[in-house]
Amino acid sequence: MDGVPRVPEQRRPGSATDAAEPAATLRFGVLGPVRAWRGEEQLSTGSPQQRALLATLLLREGRTATAAELIDALWGEEPPSQALAALRTYASRLRKVLDPGVLVSESGGYAVRGLADGALDLAAAQDLAAQAEKARSAGDLCHARELLGRALALWDGEVLAGVPGPYAEAQRVRLEEWRLQLLESRLDMDLEQGCHAEAVSELTALTAAHPLRERLRELLMLALYRSGRQAEALAVYADTRRLLADELGVDPGPGLSELQQRILQADPALAEPSSPAPEPVAAPVRPAQLPATVPDFTGRAAFVSELSDVLASAEGRVMAVSALAGIGGVGKTTLAVHVAHQSRSAFPDGQLYVDLQGAGPRAAEPETVLGSFLRALGTADSAVPDSLEERAALYRSVLDGRRVLVLLDNAKDAAQVRPLLPGTEGCAALVTSRVRMVDLAGAHLVDLDVMSPDEALSLFTKIVGEERVASEREAALDVVAACGFLPLAIRIAASRLAARRTWTVSVLAAKLGDERRRLDELQAGDLAVKATFELGYGALEPAQARAFRLLGLADGPDISLAAAAAVLDLPPEDTEDLLESLVDTSLLESAAPGRYRYHDLVRLYARACAERDEQPPSERAAAMSRLLDFYLATAAAVYAIERPGDRLVDQLAGTTHPGLTFADRKGARDWLYTEANCLLPFARQCADRPKALRRAVDLLWAAVDISESGANSKEYEATARTLLEAARQAGVEQVEARALMTLSHAHLDSGRFDMADQEAEQVISLAHRADDLLPVCWARNARGVIALYQGRNADGEEHLSHAIRHFRTLGDRPGEASALCNLSRIHLATGRTESAVSLAREGMEIYDAMGNSMRGANGRYALGMALTQSGQLAPAADRLLEAVEVFRDSRQRLWEGMTLFRLAEVDIAARRYAQAAANAEMALTVLRGIGGEWRRGNVLTVLGRALSAVGHTGRARVCWEEAVAIYDELGSPEAVAVRELLAPVRAA
Repeated sequence: MDGVPRVPEQRRPGSATDAAEPAATLRFGVLGPVRAWRGEEQLSTGSPQQRALLATLLLREGRTATAAELIDALWGEEPPSQALAALRTYASRLRKVLDPGVLVSESGGYAVRGLADGALDLAAAQDLAAQAEKARSAGDLCHARELLGRALALWDGEVLAGVPGPYAEAQRVRLEEWRLQLLESRLDMDLEQGCHAEAVSELTALTAAHPLRERLRELLMLALYRSGRQAEALAVYADTRRLLADELGVDPGPGLSELQQRILQADPALAEPSSPAPEPVAAPVRPAQLPATVPDFTGRAAFVSELSDVLASAEGRVMAVSALAGIGGVGKTTLAVHVAHQSRSAFPDGQLYVDLQGAGPRAAEPETVLGSFLRALGTADSAVPDSLEERAALYRSVLDGRRVLVLLDNAKDAAQVRPLLPGTEGCAALVTSRVRMVDLAGAHLVDLDVMSPDEALSLFTKIVGEERVASEREAALDVVAACGFLPLAIRIAASRLAARRTWTVSVLAAKLGDERRRLDELQAGDLAVKATFELGYGALEPAQARAFRLLGLADGPDISLAAAAAVLDLPPEDTEDLLESLVDTSLLESAAPGRYRYHDLVRLYARACAERDEQPPSERAAAMSRLLDFYLATAAAVYAIERPGDRLVDQLAGTTHPGLTFADRKGARDWLYTEANCLLPFARQCADRPKALRRAVDLLWAAVDISESGANSKEYEATARTLLEAARQAGVEQVEARALMTLSHAHLDSGRFDMADQEAEQVISLAHRADDLLPVCWARNARGVIALYQGRNADGEEHLSHAIRHFRTLGDRPGEASALCNLSRIHLATGRTESAVSLAREGMEIYDAMGNSMRGANGRYALGMALTQSGQLAPAADRLLEAVEVFRDSRQRLWEGMTLFRLAEVDIAARRYAQAAANAEMALTVLRGIGGEWRRGNVLTVLGRALSAVGHTGRARVCWEEAVAIYDELGSPEAVAVRELLAPVRAA
C-alpha cells in the first residue's frame, strides 16, 4: 500500500484548554459528496463552489491556503472578475455553519484547524490502511482484510462528487487510484486466505470497469485458476493481450505473462496460497526423575508449545501450574511426561512425579504423597512430620529457593492436588486429570482433545511400520477413524497388528468396522479402551450414569441442551447441571455453549452400558420417542412461522412431548440449520423403528427447507431414501407416499428432473389410495415445475391446474400461491405475458396477505421473471432484489443463486453488461454444489453473454463450451441456442 495519501492530524494552535468543545463533534466527508455533520445532524455546505472551497481546505491537511491558491483551485486559469470577493463570501458562509475557530483566516488565506481524530473520512481511511499494512506484515491477514474493508466502506460514490474546479478533478483521480490500490491489496489477501471463488465475481466486475488495469486481470486469472477454472484463467490472458494490443499497441507486463506460463505449466505453487512458516519447536531436554517418554511420541505440537511456555515462565513467578484434562486414553500422561522432559533445563533442581490414581476406587492420600516427595528431596524419615498440614508446610520450606518441576498424574480433584503444589518462586506443577480443575486457583487449564487424522496416522505408522501402511493407506485411515483418533485406541490397534504378521491392515479395519464388537477388539495385554472408560463410569452418581447411558443412544455429532432435556425427561436446568457434571468428568465434551458431544468410542461404550444397565429396557425406546417428538414438534413450529397458513403443520403426526417455540423467524431458522446435522442422522436412525417411522418421515417433510439450503442437501436426500426403503418394507402406503414426496423434492432441488417426476407420479397414485390429499397437491405442483423445465408446457399447465384445485379444496392458501406462481411461468413460456404477470402478482399478493415473507420471495421471483419478459425492467429488478435479500436472510442458497441469475438476465436486457457478469458470477458461487448441472448450464450461458458484451470473448467462449457440454450430457435442447452463440466466436 505504498503511496497512500496522507492527511496529518489537524489540531488547533494553543493549549488544550483553548480548544472549543463543540469542534469535537464536527465530522466531514470528502470520499463522496462533500458533507459536514455536527453529531448526527447534517450541515448545509452550500453551492458547488462553496463545497469546493471546503474540500480544498480539508485536503490541505490543516495548512494555510493563500487566496491566489484557492482561486486557482476553484476556477483554474479563467477565474471570474470578482473571484476574490466570491471567495470571501463562501468563507463567511462556511464560518456561520461550522463551529467557531474551525475555519480561520491567516496570512491573507484560510485554513481548517482543530478537527478531532477521525473527523475527516479520508484521514480515517488512511489510518485504517496503515493499520492494515501493519497487521499484514505481522501475518494477521484476517484482521488486515477487515481493516481494509472498513477503509473501503468509507467511500460513498464518486470522490468530491459535484465539486467543480481543477483541484477537485486532480484529487478525484488521485483518490480513485488509491481506492483501487486498496481494493487490489484486499483482493490479494482474499486469495492468500483461499477465498478464490468468492473473489471471481468482484474481479469480473472490476476488470470490466477498468479493462486496462493489469493487476486486476492478474488477480482474476489467479482466482479462476484456484477455483478450478483453468481455461477461463487462460482466456483472461488472451483477452487482455488482445485488448492491450488494440488499445495501446503493447504486450502484457511481466507479471501477467509469468502467471500465464505458470498456469500452463500447472505450477504447484499456484494451487494454494502460501502458508506461514511453522512455529519453532522448543529444543528437547532430558529430565532427571520422570517416567520415560514414549519413543514414538507424535504430534501435539501446539500443546507442547503452550505448556512449555507456561513452565518456562516459572522463574520470577510464585508458581506456574498447568492442569490437563481429557477423557481416558486421550494421552494426558504421555503429553505431560513429554513436556516435562522438554522443560528439564528450566528446573535444574529436580523433577518429582506421582500417579495419584484418581480414576480408580482408592485415590492416593496427599499426606502419603508428601512423605514420598520429602524423602526424594533429601528429608530424613525421622524428620517427616505426621499430619498433612505439617508435611505440606515442610514441603514448601524444602522447595524454597529451588527450581523443581512437580508432575501430578491422574489426579482425582483439586482438593487432592492443592497440598501437593509447591508455593515458591521458580517451581512449577503439571497436573493431569479426567476432571477439569476449574476450582484450582491460578491454574492454566488445558482441555486435551483427540489427535488430528494426520497425527493419528503418523502414530499408527510408527508402531506398525512404514512398509505395511504405505501399501494400504486407505485401510489405515479407516482404522484410525474407527479408533476415533484416540491415542490409546490407536496404540492398542497398532500393537495388535504389529504382533500379527499374517494380518493385513484391511483385516484389522474390517474387525473394527463392526461397531458392536469394536470395544472388544480394542484391547491388547493390560491395555483396554473399555476398561479405561469403565473407571470413569463406575465413579458416576446414579443420575449421572442414567444421563450418560441415554444421551449416547441418538445418532448425530452432538446434542443440544433442549434435546437432551427431552431425552432425559427433565427440566432444562436440571439437565444442564447433569451434563456439565459429565463434562467435568471428561466423559462428555462441551462442543459449544448449550451443546454437548461424545467421543465416538465413548458413545459406543455409553450404548453398551444402556443395553446392559438401563432398567426397564423399554426406557431406551421411550427416550428415543421423546427426542423424536421434540424434533418433530419443533420443526413443525419452524415450518409454521416460516409459512403462515400452510396446512402441512395440521397434517403431521401427533406428538406427546413438546418442542420449542420461537419469538421470530430468525430464531426459528437458526434452530433448524443448527440442528440439521443432528436431526437428519436421527431421522435415519428411526428407520429401524416401525412405531417411529411415520413421525420420522413427517419430521423430514417439516424440515424441507434443509433441502433447499444447500448445506445439507445430500444428507437430506440420503435420509429420504433410507426412510422410503423402510416405509416400503413396512407396507404403509401413506408413509411411503410422504417419504417418496421428500425424495422427489430433493431430486427436484438437485436438478435430477426425470427421477423427481417419476417419484412424484408414484406419490399421486399412493396418496390417492391412502386418501392423503396434501402429498397429491405437492406432487402435482412439482410435476408442473418439472414439465416447465423440460419444455412440456401443456403437461405442466394440466398438473398445475390440478394442484391449484387441490390446494383450494384443502384451504391451503400458500400452496395455491405456489402453484399460481409456477403457472405464471408456464404462461410466460407460451407467450402469454400479460396473464403471466397477473398470475404471479396474484400469488405474491396471497403470500403477502398471509405474512409469508420467505415464500413471498418466490412470488417476487416469478413476478420479476414475468416483468422482465414484458419489458418492465426497472420493476422486475426491484422485485428480484427484494427476493434475493429474503432468500439470503433465510439461507435458501438455491433460490438466492437462481434469483441472482435472473437479475443477470435483467441486466443484460438493460445493457448493464458488467453488472450482469458480476451477478452471474455470484450466482455460480452461491449455487456451487447445489441446484444441479442444468441450472449451472443456464448461468454459464448468461455469464458468457455478459462477458462477450464487455469484450471478454475468450472467457465467454469457455463458459459457452462448458454449458454446451452440460446440455449435451443431459440431452437438453438448450444446447442448440448456445451453439449458435459459439459459432461466430469460434469463427473469429
